[in-house]
Amino acid sequence: QVQLVESGGGLVQAGGSLRLTCAASGRTFSRYTMGWFRQAPGKERDFVAAISWIGGSTSYADSAKDRFTISRDNAKNTVYLQMNSLKPEDTAVYYCAAAFHVNDHRVPSAYDYWGQGTQVTVSS
Repeated sequence: QVQLVESGGGLVQAGGSLRLTCAASGRTFSRYTMGWFRQAPGKERDFVAAISWIGGSTSYADSAKDRFTISRDNAKNTVYLQMNSLKPEDTAVYYCAAAFHVNDHRVPSAYDYWGQGTQVTVSS
C-alpha cells in the first residue's frame, strides 16, 4: 500500500516556475515507477512525466519536454516535478501516481495509487 500527498501548487505568472512535491508512504516506494499527470476542467487526465523506480529513466509528454524535470529521492520517499517557463495552458490539477508493474507509463490505468492532486494556475 502506498499513500501519496502532493504539494507545491499555486498561482504563478506565465514564464514563472513551480516545484511540485509528492511525498509517499510505504517501505517499497523505491520499487514503484512514479508519474505525474494533469487534468484541466472538462478534459481528460493527461500524462506529464514519469521516472523509473531506479530513477535512471525518465519520460516526458511533448508539452513538458525542455520545460519540466521529474526526479526522485528514494531515501526521502519523494518525487518532484520542477516546472519552468510555465504557460497558461499548463493550468490544471496535477496528480502524482505510483505503479508497481507498468506496461505503458503514459496511461492513467497503468498506475495503482494516486494522490489527491494539487492545483496549478498560470496567469497570462
